[in-house]
Amino acid sequence: QVQLVESGGGLVQAGDSLRLSCAASGRPVSAYTMAWFRQAPGKEQEFVAGITGNGGRTDYADAVKGRFTISRDNLKSLVSLQMNSLKPEDTAVYYCAVRWRLSVQIPAIANEYQYWGQGTQVTVSA
Repeated sequence: QVQLVESGGGLVQAGDSLRLSCAASGRPVSAYTMAWFRQAPGKEQEFVAGITGNGGRTDYADAVKGRFTISRDNLKSLVSLQMNSLKPEDTAVYYCAVRWRLSVQIPAIANEYQYWGQGTQVTVSA
């Protein structure tokens, strides 16, 4: 089993920055794709960003390209999401996930990921 714990969420104003972190434990995750998803009230969960096991490739949703950056530190079993120029439409619960399959793909579909954190709330006021 893999346990994921997100942190770093909060209430900010439009234009501000936040850095989310996801700490993994239980089993090594360095070989596996990890991703951030988010879910706003009344909306479906959506892919935000993903990163391959060695960090060599990343992918982003169009809505966050140029503003968000995903990174990982495999020595610390940590994945981060740096969010800049935040907008009110970024308000959501953000979830960290691990795809427990040896692959260089970064799926944007939630059911491709087997382990999930509990989420951290990000609220951006106008």
